[in-house]
Amino acid sequence: MVLCVSLILFLVSLPAFLAKEVGHASVVVDGTVAIAHIDNNFVCATLDWWNHEKCDYNHCPWGSASVLNLNLSHPLLAKSIQAFNQLRIRIGGSLQDQVLYGVGDLKYPCHPFRKQKGGLFGFSTGCLPMSRWDELNHFFSKTRPLITFSLNALSGRHHKGAGVWVGDWDSRNAYDFINYTVSKGYQINSWELGNELCGKGVGASVGAEQYGKDLIKLKHIVNQLYNDSHINPAIVGPGGFFDQKWFATLLQVSGSGVVDVVTQHIYNLGPGVDPNLMQKILDPSYLDQISGTFDSLAATVRHHGPWASIWVGESGGAYNSGGFNVSNTFVNSFWYLDQLGMSATYNTAVYCRQSLVGGHYGLLNRTSFVPNPDYYSALLWHRLMGESVLKVDRNGAPHLRVYAHCSKGSAGITVLLINLSNQTDFIVDVKNVLDDRSRSTGKGSKFSHGLKRTVSWVGLKASDGPLHRKEYHLTPKDGNLRSKIMALNGVPLEITKDGNIPELEPVIVPVNSPISITSFSIKFVVLPHFEAPACG
Repeated sequence: MVLCVSLILFLVSLPAFLAKEVGHASVVVDGTVAIAHIDNNFVCATLDWWNHEKCDYNHCPWGSASVLNLNLSHPLLAKSIQAFNQLRIRIGGSLQDQVLYGVGDLKYPCHPFRKQKGGLFGFSTGCLPMSRWDELNHFFSKTRPLITFSLNALSGRHHKGAGVWVGDWDSRNAYDFINYTVSKGYQINSWELGNELCGKGVGASVGAEQYGKDLIKLKHIVNQLYNDSHINPAIVGPGGFFDQKWFATLLQVSGSGVVDVVTQHIYNLGPGVDPNLMQKILDPSYLDQISGTFDSLAATVRHHGPWASIWVGESGGAYNSGGFNVSNTFVNSFWYLDQLGMSATYNTAVYCRQSLVGGHYGLLNRTSFVPNPDYYSALLWHRLMGESVLKVDRNGAPHLRVYAHCSKGSAGITVLLINLSNQTDFIVDVKNVLDDRSRSTGKGSKFSHGLKRTVSWVGLKASDGPLHRKEYHLTPKDGNLRSKIMALNGVPLEITKDGNIPELEPVIVPVNSPISITSFSIKFVVLPHFEAPACG
C-alpha cells in the first residue's frame, strides 16, 4: 500500500519535474567605472500618520502604527532599526498636510486625527504634542536613525476648488516646531515640505511657482534656526508623483542650492485590490515600464537642478495600504529588490519604503513587529550593496533580472540575481568586461588575466589557498510565494529564542563553481576577487 501511494505521488509530481528547465545566462559586469551612485544609507522606510480608522477594501490594516501612537517600547521595533546601523526614516504621508504642532502660539486644541466627512482624505486636522515628539526623539536617540521630517505645506492656504489650494504657506507653526526641535538638540537629517501636492496632486495640489517660493522660505528658516548649530539639515521636496513641467518649474523658481533633494513617489503596481497584483510583480515587461519615469526625472534634475540629488521619498508598490496577503509576503520582494536595483542605476540616492510599520506593505508586522520578508531583503541590500553602481549586460533572458554594485565595506562586487521564471533554473556565467577587452585586443591569455585579477584583489598571502565567494539565496518557505516567512540558504528567517533579529549567514562557495539560481528565487552573490577599478 505504501509503495502504491509513493508511486502515485511520484506520477503526480512527474509533469512538474519534467517541466523544469535549465537555462544558461551570460552576464558581463563592467567594473571599470561606476554608472551611478547611491547614498550609503540608500535603504529608507517611512513612519506614517494613518490611524486605526484608515480602511481600504474592507481592511483596516493600520491599527496603532501611527506616528502618534506607535508602541515605541517594544524591544523588537528597536532591534529591527538598530540592525541597519542607521536606518534612514521618513516621517510623513497623506495626513501630514493636516498636522499641527503643539508648540508656540497654537490657536487650536491639540487633538489626534479623527474621521470627518468632507475632510481631506476623510479626516480632520490632527496635532503632534511636543510630549510625543519628545518620546519619539528619545527612541531615535537609542536607535540612531537618520530622520527626514515632512512638514505641513497646506498651512495658511485656502481651497480654491477642484483640489487646487492657493495662497502663501503660513510657516509660523512650522517655525515654532523646528525651533523647539533645535532647542532640544534633536537630530533631524532633513526637512521636507508637503506630501503629493505636485502636478495634479493627490487630494490637493499647489502650483509649482508658489511651491518654489515656499521652499525658499523654508530654506531661510532652517538657515536661521541652525545658524549656531553644527548640523545642516537638507531641504527636501516636493514629495509627490513626477510631473516633468511642474518639477522643472519648481527647480527654476527656487533656484540654485535651495532644494538639496528632489523626491518623487512611486506606486507603479496600481491599487492594492487589483486581482492581478502578483502577475504584475512577476512580469518583467511590466516592471520595466517605470524605468521611463526614473530616466525622465534624472534628466530633469540634470538640466534644471544639477545641485540636487534624487530620492524616492515614498514607495509601497501598490497604493491604498498595499495588497492584502501580497505586499507582506515573499513575492513582493521580487518587485521591491528590482525597484532598488533599477532606481539605483538612475542615480536615485535614497529609496524610502512605505512603510516601516503599518498597512499591508509594512516591513514589520504592525502588532508583533516580527519582520516580513521584505525587511530581510532590505537588510541584505543595506549590508551588501555599496555606493557605486556598475553597468551590467546580459543575454536575452528577460525573467532573470541582474544588478551589480561595488561591495559594501569589502573588495570586489556584489551581484543581485532575481529569477522571475516559474519553470526555469538558471546557470549564470558572470564575466568581467576586462576579460572581454583583453581577448579582443589579444593582450594576454584568459588564464594570465585571471591570475592578475586574483593578485590585484587578494594579494599574495590570500592567494595561497582556495578562493571563494559568498551567496545569500532567498526563497519562500515551503515554496509558497505568499509565505510571510523567507528562507535564507534553505533556513527560515525567524526571530531567535532570545528575541533578536537572526544572523544573515551566507554559504561559502568555491569561486570557480557555477553560479545557479532556482526558479522564483533571489540571490545576492558576493565576488571579493572580481577586478573592478571603480571599486578601488
